[in-house]
Amino acid sequence: MLIKTRGIVLSYIKYRETSIIARVYTERLGVQTYIVNGVRKAKPPGRIALFQPFTLLDLVAYTSRNGGITRLSEYRCAVPFSTLPYDVRKSSVVLFLSEVVSRTLLEEEENEPLFHFLHDSIVEFDQQKEGFENFALVFLIQLASYLGFGIESGEEITSQVAFATVAPATSAVSTPAALRFREFDQYFNELLHNPEQATIPNGRLRRELLDVLIRYYQLHVEKLGDIRSLDVLSEVLAE
Repeated sequence: MLIKTRGIVLSYIKYRETSIIARVYTERLGVQTYIVNGVRKAKPPGRIALFQPFTLLDLVAYTSRNGGITRLSEYRCAVPFSTLPYDVRKSSVVLFLSEVVSRTLLEEEENEPLFHFLHDSIVEFDQQKEGFENFALVFLIQLASYLGFGIESGEEITSQVAFATVAPATSAVSTPAALRFREFDQYFNELLHNPEQATIPNGRLRRELLDVLIRYYQLHVEKLGDIRSLDVLSEVLAE
């Protein structure tokens, strides 16, 4: 059976000589895996660009009652980007966030609010001309509520991460690690409650906040693991 749906590309791997296997988060079917034939051929050129992370697609896809890998009948770009592929800062953020989302979203089921959040956030990010240095932090904080572990305060993040970080026999109240985490409370509160006015002074602190936030995700998402692209992102964070 064929079904029409919008999709957000999460990742792909090469398959045989000219094809790929793509993971796509769809509006109607949740996470799906598709074989896309011939997309890596030299002619017509450019089709592989449609499967870069966070590309927004209109799809006509085959479905199977048994799940598993299926194929695409049709696909086209739904929203052409004006900045994401061309700005190294933005493309690094997209690489990082798509890795987190790809490891976090596993279900093959419809979730319209989550799809709309992802779709609208990507479009907004593409349209932002300036002041987007904190986008990854705000995105992850907001995403948590759609994943079932919504954040109420900065202290909620730092206390959980500090408790998980210190040795069991050590008091979490007095350790240097716990005290360092508590310094981040005000920044997380700004990002949570007034993100447009958040005052993160430099890229080094932004990286530290991302580290803490990823640790928070690791406490709530089983087998999230290390996010490799965080190192790439840290090199281009605004100072």
